[in-house]
Amino acid sequence: MLDYGLDLSEVKRDIALPDLVAEGDELDTLVSAQDDWTVPTPAAGWTTAHQIAHLAVADANVVIAIRTPEAFDDVLKHAEAAGSRSADLDADAGAAKPRAVLLDEWRAGRAEVAAALRDVPLDQSFPWFGSELTATLMVPLRLMETWAHGQDVFDALGVPHPPTGRLRHVAALGVVGRELSFYAAQLPTPAEPFRVELKGPDGDTWAWGPEDAVQRVQGSAFDFCLRVTHRRPLAETDLTAIGADARKWLEIARVFL
Repeated sequence: MLDYGLDLSEVKRDIALPDLVAEGDELDTLVSAQDDWTVPTPAAGWTTAHQIAHLAVADANVVIAIRTPEAFDDVLKHAEAAGSRSADLDADAGAAKPRAVLLDEWRAGRAEVAAALRDVPLDQSFPWFGSELTATLMVPLRLMETWAHGQDVFDALGVPHPPTGRLRHVAALGVVGRELSFYAAQLPTPAEPFRVELKGPDGDTWAWGPEDAVQRVQGSAFDFCLRVTHRRPLAETDLTAIGADARKWLEIARVFL
């Protein structure tokens, strides 16, 4: 089990949870205005319907993990039986449903997730895939996934996806995911501290790490979030790095296994 943990002290549920709801609402506004959900998205084989179905399945799993954790073993067994095709199969099943049915399910699931994450005590852990999580981490994780899969839909439709202050939660996950990135690449985690300075949508600077760190990453928060969620290759971002370890991190950066 890999610990996502590190330092998420800046995440406050009373701020992050409304941001999660707002992120879902923004994507809802986009997709509910589209009659055709068969438009291909950048994810191979996935249409708009697949993206929404994937989010709906993940939301349902969160509710199970929090409300009935003893039943989460069945979720894990289902995923294990499907293997690497698990996400594709679940998305295929959801995408086969009528658009109106899938939209209603996704909306209901988002509301249930928000209620479950609001009600669960912050120090109460619940099962997840390969780990035990708390609401402190799950809220930004759901926001990150909603934003990332939403980006796929925005890209598919050729609609600009204006960055908002909600990206700070995604960027924070990207920063604390440095260890995860090196782990997934089967590389040793650098012991040297990193400094990350990102330009937020409103022109303010979001910073993590000691100011005198030699290893440094700079750029727009939007591009950093696109990079760590694998929505853009490094060459298509404005991100810059100082230090060999910082450059390697941007090459392998991720927020999920």
